[in-house]
Amino acid sequence: MPQPPASGPRINASSWRLFLANLGLTRGLLLGFLFLLWTVAAAATSLDLRLLFSDCLVRTGMNGVLVLALLPALRAGLGLNFGLPLGIVCGLIASVIMLDAGARGWTGLAGAMFLGVILGAGAGWLYARLLERVKGQEMMVGIYVGFSAVAGASILWLVFPVRNPELIMPLGGAGLRNTLVLTGYYGQLLDRLGAIPFGPGFIPTGLLLFWGALCGAMALFLRTRAGLALSASGSNPRFARAGGIDVRAQRSTAIVLSTALAAAGIVVYSQSYGFVQLYKAPLLMAFPTVAALLIGGATMRHATIGHVLVGTFLFQSVLTTALPLVNDLVSRGAGPALGNVPEIARLIISNGIILYALTRKD
Repeated sequence: MPQPPASGPRINASSWRLFLANLGLTRGLLLGFLFLLWTVAAAATSLDLRLLFSDCLVRTGMNGVLVLALLPALRAGLGLNFGLPLGIVCGLIASVIMLDAGARGWTGLAGAMFLGVILGAGAGWLYARLLERVKGQEMMVGIYVGFSAVAGASILWLVFPVRNPELIMPLGGAGLRNTLVLTGYYGQLLDRLGAIPFGPGFIPTGLLLFWGALCGAMALFLRTRAGLALSASGSNPRFARAGGIDVRAQRSTAIVLSTALAAAGIVVYSQSYGFVQLYKAPLLMAFPTVAALLIGGATMRHATIGHVLVGTFLFQSVLTTALPLVNDLVSRGAGPALGNVPEIARLIISNGIILYALTRKD
């Protein structure tokens, strides 16, 4: 007499193979490495896992908007937007203006975001005009544009007309400081909004919800007629033109949207970090954001909101967990004689991940 089938879901070998195929080698290795770091931290150090996990969420939220800013350009067929520092500079200019005006609290944060988006949209439109003249070389030109924007802004910070003494260099009385403190203005407003205590740390509910809202808005936009036209122009420009889509206009829209999001993203990053960093600080910020998106599973032809979410969490979590772990192990084993090892480890881990992400082909 045949036996009735067992109740409940059954996981067979083919299901595991499908899961691993969807996860991908890159994400699988990083996820395993992250669990290994958490295990070592719990077993061999005095680090509190709750604090580490809290820091991972904070770092994920503060970098998430910058990673999301890469999505429109990639979907429009423009490749990885290494010109992201152009939008970042626009956000920094907006932040300095609001700080000089003495805007505090939500007024300062919302004003910096709004003004940054306006400046970023204008700069993005000019950037799009440039990219139309260098089709096929967008990523290389983007690097030059980003570096030039940071260099030009470094000159601007020296002559920026500010009156707030908290922003001016103490020696000489002219030029902006390298680091502007946001305490008393709008530092960590999103982080503390609805924050949930979690051991010695906290879960930044407001920060994660804001990032999630932007991701949701982007997902809805990509499902609209305009979003579908943008994606179609990137996946098959000839087919898009045959269907009556203005590919040039879609490319311009993608760059404007990407640059404006980068401007808003640096405001979110700064309020979470507690400081506005000027001069050379934004020079290489495009590289870890690009690496995070690629680690999430994005390719040169395909990128989704899921890739943004997964990649940002994995990349930032590995860095956030590895550095204090190495610092604790070194301080126990070698003492102050090897005090520079954590900094060396940070460079190896961050640049190693970026190198692997930028060279992956799967």
